[in-house]
Amino acid sequence: METQPTLICIPDISGFTRFMSDADIEMSASVVPALLNRIIYSNKIGLKVSEIEGDAVLFYKTGPLPSFQTLIEQCRLFYVEFYNQLHALKEEYKGKRLASVIPDILGLKIIVHYGKEIGAIPIGQSIKLMGEDVIIAHRLLKNEIPGSEYLLISSGVLDEYDQNDIQHSFEWGTLLKGDEKYKHLGDISYSYIHLEPLVP
Repeated sequence: METQPTLICIPDISGFTRFMSDADIEMSASVVPALLNRIIYSNKIGLKVSEIEGDAVLFYKTGPLPSFQTLIEQCRLFYVEFYNQLHALKEEYKGKRLASVIPDILGLKIIVHYGKEIGAIPIGQSIKLMGEDVIIAHRLLKNEIPGSEYLLISSGVLDEYDQNDIQHSFEWGTLLKGDEKYKHLGDISYSYIHLEPLVP
């Protein structure tokens, strides 16, 4: 299996399990696909879809990395467009139970990671990503960050960019540091920023 440097981006819907269990089947069967489609069609930087994982989209990109500002703008767009769709769905289903609280139940977190040895294997119509860094990206979804709406950027990504570019890309809040210890993977460091201020 040939490997190459690969950027991984996982927008993940928080509150998914609660919503699917509480909402009626007609509404849940429409709301979640609409949100995932909005995320996919908000992709402006040439990310490819590897998998749709129920409540998340696994994007990847090989080749040269986008500028840091371009990457952050893409993540901002995912979040803002996700909320635009949430409010459109709230209006579409008004009168139905839970419709009024769709934006309160559902949210979005985004994980961005970069690995230098990731393999891409075609399986049917999909591309399956393989390698330890793919595991790391998925494990980072489980962390101790307070709140459920944030952008998490691993040290694997941050190490590829100039610190000045990083510091000047977050005018809406403060980039905070964190780390997690995962079995078999050890300590993984990252930075994160809450996304809620992006939506009034």
